Parts: sequence; C-alpha cells; structure tokens
Amino acid sequence: MMLTGEGVFLFRSLVRYKEAKKGIIMLLPPMQPVPLAMVPEGLIPHIISAAGAGFPSPSQDWQEDAICLIELLRLDRAASFVFRISGNSMIEAGIYDDDVVVVDRDTRPVEGHIVIAIVDGGFVCRQLARRQGGMMLEARNRHLHYEPTSAEGVEIWGVVRSSVRDFRR
Repeated sequence: MMLTGEGVFLFRSLVRYKEAKKGIIMLLPPMQPVPLAMVPEGLIPHIISAAGAGFPSPSQDWQEDAICLIELLRLDRAASFVFRISGNSMIEAGIYDDDVVVVDRDTRPVEGHIVIAIVDGGFVCRQLARRQGGMMLEARNRHLHYEPTSAEGVEIWGVVRSSVRDFRR
C-alpha cells in the first residue's frame, strides 16, 4: 500500500522514524497535536472476526462490516486531535510511553478525566482530581515522584477519549 498526501501526514504523525526507500522520513515530535480532520476518511479497518479472550469461537468464518473508528468512538473530526505520549507519568491509568491518544476538545473536563493540559508552555497528560478543595492535575505512576499541579490558571487543552498501543515494541 502506498501512502500519499494526507496518508503520509498521518503515517508521519503516528510513527517516530521510519526508513523509506528514498531516505528517512522526519516526523512530528511527541506531544504535539495532530488534527483528526487530517486523517483520510478512507482509513477504515475491516473487522475480520471477534477475538475471544477465553475459549476459541466456533464461528471463525464470521466477518463484520467495516467500521469507522471515528464513528465507533463518536468523535467530532473538527474537535479531535491525536497525540503521541512521551514519558511514564500515566502508566497506572493505562497510558504508556509512545502510546497514541485521541483527545476531544469539545468534552467538558470533570474530576477523574484524563486530560491534556498546557503547563509551563508544554503539553502534559494528567488526571484531573479534587484535592484540598481545588482541582489538581495528578500523574498516575507511584514509582516516580510527580508533584500535583493546581488546575487553577492552567489551560485544560482537551479530554483523552481513547488510546492506541503498539504491542510489537
């Protein structure tokens, strides 16, 4: 499959470095937003079969119609962005270094949401928590010490709606 135009943009955005026949493709740095509106609508995977987590399914010849991940996740293409996570501050929330998260800018953040916020001029991924009467941004990794940050005066950029992990690494 050959990627052109917007497909190259998406590919470049979701992979750090990839050798190509004509050289190295330089890619966007981690924790920079990629508008979901830039994702070509033709990128719709087909579901081959249900994958059981227990005993094998007797209906291996079953095939579901194609799904659109944007419809499945009920995302607004204009208000949704893709970030690549850099760091281990959220591993207890199931978000690991190099994961890709889909962020919705239209969802109103509330306590418990995983959010992307702008702190000291950079994007961070944290969980919104109520502590000592105020809202705080907290990391979710008990093995590393991260000071909670007051959410007062911090721009909550968007709410994390989903994540994708490459299990080959």
